[in-house]
Amino acid sequence: MTAEMNEHLQIRTYKKSGHIEVICGSMFSGKTEELIRRIRRAEIAKQRVKVFKPKIDNRYSDSSIVTHNEQSYPSEVVEKASDIPDKCFDYEVIGIDEAQFFDNDLIEVCQMLADSGKRVIVAGLDQDYRAKPFEPIPQLLAIAEYITKIHAVCVVCGAPANRTQRVTKESDRVLVGGKDHYEARCRLHHTVSE
Repeated sequence: MTAEMNEHLQIRTYKKSGHIEVICGSMFSGKTEELIRRIRRAEIAKQRVKVFKPKIDNRYSDSSIVTHNEQSYPSEVVEKASDIPDKCFDYEVIGIDEAQFFDNDLIEVCQMLADSGKRVIVAGLDQDYRAKPFEPIPQLLAIAEYITKIHAVCVVCGAPANRTQRVTKESDRVLVGGKDHYEARCRLHHTVSE
């Protein structure tokens, strides 16, 4: 190979580019199911995968991400977003479930992982039960290369639902629960009691 050809090849060789994918929507829309589907496809492609979930989410399992339909995938539980990077060195694909339970450090963590060449797949609620943007998802949407917004089915009318209706009296913004606390609702049938 000539020196000129070698120089041309070096110019055309790029560092593997990472990216951020965000899967968002209301409760019961299938966010975790879609995350698991993408993770399993990455495994089929022989990519090294690591999945994380926040410690606060212990609804169905202490050590796995679990869908409302009981599909599961092993995960590592972390207390805060800043705990994630040190655990990712040997992995190509990073999955993060229930992102709304992490603080805004998750934004910098996802940027850092993607900048290092990793595929970062984040799933979480984009709105709280009052239909207000649920951080850090809005900021992640702004920096993500790929965005998937999934809809549930409104339990009142059957229309596509993009809101989460709280059906209990608790008023804390964060209330971990399932069908005992929430329903999927469309814009028309979503209400917020003050």
